[in-house]
Amino acid sequence: MEYKRRKTRIIKVGDIRIGGNSPISIQGMTKTETKDITATANQINRLKEIGAEIVRVAVKDIQDAKAIKIIRRKTDAALVADIHFNYQFAIETIKNGIDKIRLNPGNIFDSNQIKEVVACAKEHRIPIRVGVNSGSVRKTSGSLVNSMVKSALDYIKILEKLRFFDIVVSLKASEVNDTISAYEKLAKLCDYPFHLGVTATGPLLPGTIKSTLAIGSLLEEGIGDTIRVSLTSRPEDEIMVSKEILQSLGLRNFYPEIVSCPTCGRCQIDLIKIVNLIKNKVDALPSRNSRLASKKIALMGCIVNGPGEAKQADMGVAFTRNLALLFKKGKVIKKASQKDSINFILKQLEKG
Repeated sequence: MEYKRRKTRIIKVGDIRIGGNSPISIQGMTKTETKDITATANQINRLKEIGAEIVRVAVKDIQDAKAIKIIRRKTDAALVADIHFNYQFAIETIKNGIDKIRLNPGNIFDSNQIKEVVACAKEHRIPIRVGVNSGSVRKTSGSLVNSMVKSALDYIKILEKLRFFDIVVSLKASEVNDTISAYEKLAKLCDYPFHLGVTATGPLLPGTIKSTLAIGSLLEEGIGDTIRVSLTSRPEDEIMVSKEILQSLGLRNFYPEIVSCPTCGRCQIDLIKIVNLIKNKVDALPSRNSRLASKKIALMGCIVNGPGEAKQADMGVAFTRNLALLFKKGKVIKKASQKDSINFILKQLEKG
């Protein structure tokens, strides 16, 4: 089925475009105190190195807001300030070089305060994300989904009355179905780009599943322009899950895809060890502009489906107890030992 993406306006966050036909961008968020300038800048740069294109920082006090000025000198990543409760922190971060701010309609809602923030954002030509969270929706309007959508629309109307249109919107609930429904409903009511995510998803495994179900379902519908996976885990894990979601849907390519069997009683080698070895090598490849990004590697543990899957890959191995068939671009090139077959894959990765 042909992928048909929702039509939206385009906004810029630093050098990154969100919306239109721009690539769906990956966002991360630091887990350091922003006023700890060295730790925060190091984490931002680490996240950018592994694939984050936009990085958000929490601004909970004036020291965090002032720290942006120095952090901005230490990184060229596109930066977003996460603002709650105090509108003055938003103004301070804008003046200090932030590329975008997130405002929460649940706790910054005074029209005069919003007006001051918008005036500053206009002056510095940066966008605003209207970031609705299910846990901080101010008023109920029937269901939670309706309340979230209404909260976003009411805030958008305030910004539009101020002649401000560089807007991104997010509607994050902690439940998968609520998140999907809220985005689907708002998608019919505005043409602003969407920042996708699920809030408070929990630890790595359940959080990955919830995020993948919600974000993946929406992206498959053509809804979504930038994503952030939220996990109670390392920030690096959030970036890797985001990349896997986009690559699995065929929306972007970051590194070679590994196709490997789950193993069963027919498998007579330690395929898990072999796959982890190759996966570590793949993860170490540059996340951008790699000639290998669109390649497929098949690592199969027996002769039932092994040769068939390996033939469909750019490079592959079908293992037996003592030997392996090596494939390249669908053709068997030779038989080899287990050790030589692993070295074959590693050398192909090194060559690019």
